[in-house]
Amino acid sequence: QVQVVESGGGLVQAGGSLRLSCAASGSPFIISSMAWYRQAPGNQRELVATITSGGSTNYADSVKGRFTISRDNAKNTVYLQMNSLKPEDTAVYYCNAKLIYNTYSWGQGTQVTVSS
Repeated sequence: QVQVVESGGGLVQAGGSLRLSCAASGSPFIISSMAWYRQAPGNQRELVATITSGGSTNYADSVKGRFTISRDNAKNTVYLQMNSLKPEDTAVYYCNAKLIYNTYSWGQGTQVTVSS
């Protein structure tokens, strides 16, 4: 019932910035939280940031102070603002929606590449 689509990835030099978007379709009332994950080749998918329906946020230690997760309820969209990017941030970034009945919806992913 809920689908998410990521966009905004690209190639950025180290120290640059990028903003990812996650557009959700379906009823916003059944989404309990949304999150950004990332996965680099050969690595496990890791949690980057979360935001709950109440607006509380959490971040991985590796991105604290550099990344900001936010939402625009009117547009049914969640954002990930990424500043001071590092080569180790290179990965495919995925948006995930957790629904109130404990199911999940994943996006297709968007590639972020940080060069040095």
